[in-house]
Amino acid sequence: MDNEIQNSDIRRVREKLVRLGVESLTDAELLGIILRIGGDKEDSFELAERLLNNFEGSLSKMRRCDLAKLRTTETLGINRAAILAAALELGNRMRADESFMRNIIESDADVVDMFQPVLADLPYEEFWAVYLSGSNRVLDKVRISQGGVDGTVVDYRLIIKRAVDKLASSIILVHNHPSGKCQPSERDDFLTAKLAKGASLFDITLADHIIITAGECYSYRRNNFFDN
Repeated sequence: MDNEIQNSDIRRVREKLVRLGVESLTDAELLGIILRIGGDKEDSFELAERLLNNFEGSLSKMRRCDLAKLRTTETLGINRAAILAAALELGNRMRADESFMRNIIESDADVVDMFQPVLADLPYEEFWAVYLSGSNRVLDKVRISQGGVDGTVVDYRLIIKRAVDKLASSIILVHNHPSGKCQPSERDDFLTAKLAKGASLFDITLADHIIITAGECYSYRRNNFFDN
């Protein structure tokens, strides 16, 4: 009887997918399809609902869970945990690829969308510069440096030189905080002020400096740093 109910659920979800497209499926339905692979007779859709509840309904939180913890959540086991982790990571990489290809920057939210999938979960800091034309078209994106948990060394002269070489009108700085705290440090403030002053000598604007975390992100522009 349980198998008949599960098969009925699978047919229902499959028919919904064919009729309305994969985007019409709920998170639980998508997870149920994935969890059925390598599973036993257990209802994969009920399991998916319970699994989501363990992560407060957030696929993002689920993706950041390590494999050891994931396999013991709702006793998934290694096979289904590995399949699920791979599917979640593929989705994250696709999002990162799509965001990173953005051609126009209109707000700090665009920068967060571009870099959060790339930087938010790194265990070390990376520092990037985005170079923009006068119409805010992205001319180039460059990783300037990477370092440890507490910081990375940045040569502001290289950032400005590349802006001059690219004939950029403005620069946006981006770096992540592995600590998860988005508030800038004194060193962040000092570097931002120094780069803004240096870029202005070449009639180049430092448009913003964004600090990326997995949660809230920080914009120097939005917090009126450049008005001081």
